[in-house]
Amino acid sequence: MKEMKDNEKINQYIKEYKLENVFPESLREHLIIHRFEPNEALCLQGEEPHYLYMLVKGKVKVYTTSLEGKTLLLSFNTPFGFIGEIECVRGGENLNTVTAVTQVETVAFHKRWLSQYGEEAPFLRFLLDMVTQKFYLKSLSLSFNLMHPVEVRLASYLLSVSTEEELESHSHVSIESLKDVANLIGTSYRHLNRVLRGFCSTGLVERSRGLLIVRDWKGLSDVAGRNIYEIGIRRELNYDSRHHDGFGSRFVD
Repeated sequence: MKEMKDNEKINQYIKEYKLENVFPESLREHLIIHRFEPNEALCLQGEEPHYLYMLVKGKVKVYTTSLEGKTLLLSFNTPFGFIGEIECVRGGENLNTVTAVTQVETVAFHKRWLSQYGEEAPFLRFLLDMVTQKFYLKSLSLSFNLMHPVEVRLASYLLSVSTEEELESHSHVSIESLKDVANLIGTSYRHLNRVLRGFCSTGLVERSRGLLIVRDWKGLSDVAGRNIYEIGIRRELNYDSRHHDGFGSRFVD
């Protein structure tokens, strides 16, 4: 993780996501940028959080691990969203693990500033909106996603771990990680292999030299339908200073 104090870039992000009326000036001076490389963890389940992160660039993967060591993929998220607000507000450990899929930039501040400067009404309403949305989406991911067949889950996963540029040049996933993929999407390794054989026979993917290569992005999109792991990130937050004493929110699907 690389930490930067770049007020110009921070102000650009605040303007881009219409947060001018959300953050009190006293809190803005403590905002910093944290940059994460692919596969780097923003937070680990069970550890104490120290920062609240606003995801402003890139894509992250959110998953949870059971006491038995089994993992379950919850979602892939892109801007805009908060990471760590629930844990910092309630004073608990991280509920999930969040790792970067692509290079990620966040606007962050240490949780100590939340207790000192976080009592401004617009900011509290903003956090409440974020927490409400997150619990709603988590409920969907735990119940709705696993109701889909493995074909849909695998196609959604392959689309989610690939950027548009990678898909255009044929994205690839290491076959050595397929057991982890099976665990993440809630199926057995044997069943996953059966589904992959079907994907290979129809030309959607190709297995070659230890890699799983995406060959037909449109075909995978047709199988996935509406990517079940990214339903939440298609919602757009819009803050309108004309409502709610300088703060308003609207979710657009």
